[in-house]
Amino acid sequence: MSDLQQLIDNNARWAEKIKQQDPDFFAKLAKQQVPEYLWIGCSDARVPANEIVGMLPGDLFVHRNVANVVLHTDLNCLSVIQYAVDVLKVKHILVTGHYGCGGVRASMHDAQFGLIDGWLRTIRDLYYEQREHLATFASEEERVDRLCELNVIQQVRNVSHTTIVQNAWHRGQELSIHGCIYGIKDGIWKDLDVTVSSMEQLAPQNRLRPLGRS
Repeated sequence: MSDLQQLIDNNARWAEKIKQQDPDFFAKLAKQQVPEYLWIGCSDARVPANEIVGMLPGDLFVHRNVANVVLHTDLNCLSVIQYAVDVLKVKHILVTGHYGCGGVRASMHDAQFGLIDGWLRTIRDLYYEQREHLATFASEEERVDRLCELNVIQQVRNVSHTTIVQNAWHRGQELSIHGCIYGIKDGIWKDLDVTVSSMEQLAPQNRLRPLGRS
């Protein structure tokens, strides 16, 4: 028996269940996707993007990596953002972290984990910058969860600083970046109220002129 047989059987039951509920579901899904949302989230298997916000496949364009990081050198993430903004014309980018994130927790300690250490470098820097604030929390779990929130807030800034997003605003395109966080213990997804929807919300040093304008 194939190592994947259980998953293949699960898929067959799932597909049949979906077709019973909506015979035209897959025909509609096969048409061009027109999502209004890009989800940038963590790779953690406990954080299923579509299910958390009650959306069907095709409603949410998704990018995931360890600790939901957006780096200006990550061509994978930037390509996803560019395609979502310029081609799909999404109206909302949902940067979503989750409490108890293992990547965030790892960035708070000096143990080595391998290649991932370089990926988490910016969160480690954020932890150092916020060390006095984080020290006001009584337990490590509280400090981890607060750093998870702070990491989301930082990534919202990083997304808003990209030329992709700023050029969309220059074109008059409707686009907002939201910072959200998910609680694995209670299943609640909440807005951190750090939405950025225009150039005017950025610090002057982070605003870029349109291409070709001196």
